[in-house]
Order: sequence, then C-alpha cells, then structure tokens
Amino acid sequence: MISREISAAAKVGTQLAVVVGGGNIIRGAALAKQGRIDQAIADYMGMLGTAINGLALKETLEILDHPTRMLSALNLTSVAETFIRGRAIRHLEKGRVVIFAAGTGNPFFTTDSAAALRATEINADAMLKATKVDGIYEEDPVHHPTAKRFETITFKDAIAHNLKIMDLTAFDMCRKHRIPIIVFNMKQPGHIADVVRGVSHGTKVIPD
Repeated sequence: MISREISAAAKVGTQLAVVVGGGNIIRGAALAKQGRIDQAIADYMGMLGTAINGLALKETLEILDHPTRMLSALNLTSVAETFIRGRAIRHLEKGRVVIFAAGTGNPFFTTDSAAALRATEINADAMLKATKVDGIYEEDPVHHPTAKRFETITFKDAIAHNLKIMDLTAFDMCRKHRIPIIVFNMKQPGHIADVVRGVSHGTKVIPD
C-alpha cells in the first residue's frame, strides 16, 4: 500500500525523498532500555532495520516502474549507495525517488532527526511527517475527543503549547532553516499525493 501511495505521489512531478524507520523490526532505544545491550549498539541495530525496510520499499517501487535509489548513512555498498549530498540531489533531479536509510549514521539520533537533517541538506521545500493521526491536536484526541486540531500553527506557537510534534533536535533544525512540517495521516488513500500537490490535509507547521 505505502509503495503505491509513494509511487502515485512521485508521479505528480515533485521531487520526492523518503526517510524510512525500522521500528517494525527493532527499536534501538527500546532495546537499550532493557539494559542488556549498550545504546550505541542498539541504535546501530535499529539503523540496519531501516536498511531492510528501505530495500523492501525500493524493490516494490521498482516493480511499480518507478526508478528509485537508496542511499545509506552506513557503508552498505552491497545493497545501497553511500549517502553523498550531491548524488542525492542528482537522483532527485532525474526524477528518481530517493530513499534515505540508516538514519544519520550515528547512534543517539532519532529518525525524526535524520529526516530533518536530510531535508536541510537537499534544500527541501517541506518535510512531510506521515503518521497514523490526521494532524496535530491541542491535546491527545484519544483521551480528549473534543480536542481541537490545528490547520496551521507556527513553530513558536507549537513550542508555547508544548506540542510534541517530533524530537526537539529535529524540530529546531526545521525551524532554524524555515522548513515547514506537514503532519498528516498516511493511511488515508491518496493523502501523500494530495499533500505533495498542495492539498490541505492534517496540520502544517509554518515558520514564525
């Protein structure tokens, strides 16, 4: 499903890069909390999980006849290109979907931070945070059904409301480089392509 949605979004004509996580395979932070494995090693294991997901996404996109390249922050030359900023930009300019795997290549950084870093490096117009919810609410809508959902909100107001959109490092990087963040429900068919087209779904975090 996700491959078809990303393929449809890429065909809109916008350059599209995807940062993959690995939580369905292993979460480094959760593993480290068990106290049996050092957090740095657990985080590297998590990065390898993202490479597995990246390969699966790449192959399914290729099956859908969309050219795709996977760039890894870790040296995995047998299965992926090593991340080089200029190389990533050239792939995007040629109409290929670019998959960024292995996070930042360093332990102690989240997938959010990796996404914000890559968005900054490729001069992205926006960062799309595809989630299971349809935007940002003033309170958790699961526990507060009447909670207000924001259509747009500034970085400054998001901080004032203590809205935990993503980890602070990632959030601050997007704010500093004035990269809007769009939070939307990726499980709704067509939403990724719609957001790429500029159709309003979810919540847009805009520069102050």
